Amino acid sequence: MLALHTHAKVSGSFPAYPVKVLDLPEALTTNLARNRVAARLPADVTVDLAALASLGFAGVIADAIPRTSPPLPALHSTADPRVVDGGDVIQVRPDGSQVLVLFRRRSTSNSLFITERCNSLCLMCSQPPRQVDDGWRVDELKQVVDLIDPSLPTIGVTGGEPTLLRERLAELLAHVREVLPDTQIHILTNGRLFADPAFVELFEGLQGSVTWGVPVYADVPSIHDHVVQARGAFLESLEGIYNLGAARHAIEVRYVLHKQTMPRIRAFAEFASRNLPFVNHVAFMGLEPMGFAKMNRDLLWIDPVDYAKELGAAVEWLDRNGVATSIFNLPLCVLPRSSWRFARKSISDWKRTYEPICAKCGELDQCGGFFRSTGSDWQSRAVSPIVRGNQ
Repeated sequence: MLALHTHAKVSGSFPAYPVKVLDLPEALTTNLARNRVAARLPADVTVDLAALASLGFAGVIADAIPRTSPPLPALHSTADPRVVDGGDVIQVRPDGSQVLVLFRRRSTSNSLFITERCNSLCLMCSQPPRQVDDGWRVDELKQVVDLIDPSLPTIGVTGGEPTLLRERLAELLAHVREVLPDTQIHILTNGRLFADPAFVELFEGLQGSVTWGVPVYADVPSIHDHVVQARGAFLESLEGIYNLGAARHAIEVRYVLHKQTMPRIRAFAEFASRNLPFVNHVAFMGLEPMGFAKMNRDLLWIDPVDYAKELGAAVEWLDRNGVATSIFNLPLCVLPRSSWRFARKSISDWKRTYEPICAKCGELDQCGGFFRSTGSDWQSRAVSPIVRGNQ
């Protein structure tokens, strides 16, 4: 688990726009514009900073305070030097108080956070929405995309509700496809605006590059609408899924597991196999104890070991009916061995952690672990190290 931000000190006027951090040899040979690159200096080599300044670099990254006033901006003395690495894209707050990592080269969980706004108010939302004007994010994210490694296999787009940006979301996605033609894009959306076929047309031409992750929390409107706190949302999301499917878009249906959704999980599996057989994937997802989830713990918490049998029956049903199915965000020790083949290491690497007891587990390398926000009151009584040959 490695945070996406740290504190540091700045000498000079370090750019406020996103920059790419590159180790010095790569910085000298990159095709990127030099004013978008911060060269990371080797600790054991003396570098001619005046020469780097003459080449037009945005700044340098150093381990320690420069001995003399450098001729170009310098970021140094980071509180946690592990956070910023070569290949990352960072942004430094104007006062230098915080360094944000916007893209991490060595991560498999990169995403573009596009808005804080949302038209739902889910009981378990880990990123509670704010109704703010943050349309400026699209222009900034396009700058980030320009600096991302073209070899990146996949990138997420998340919020808030990304579709509220309408044409600007389409603009960002088109830019990602142009700059990163080999990168798959996964977008988390409640799908409600896609109930309008005209809205689907905004994203024509992105088929094959984009997967839309749409939550459906029951097979009946009353439960889904209650969970998302929006009347009519169930029918809007379903109609949106049908419209996306008709336009040949890839779709992942997501079902978050908690006390409100568990009673209908088997019925949902049957519903999905009969009514949504065209979707590319169904993901059953363990709850992230953040944001509204913490506030609504009594409404939501159920020990995963208490629903593991029902979950297993649901994934087996979908699998038998030809629907690709996975279990996200749950450690292996709370699942029966028969369900392990569906379990994925899905928690973002910067959120994922393991308990001290896990060090003794024979399946640690395959286990998805826990959200770092998982406290003792969110931990299953079944958590224990797995001894190979048991479980």
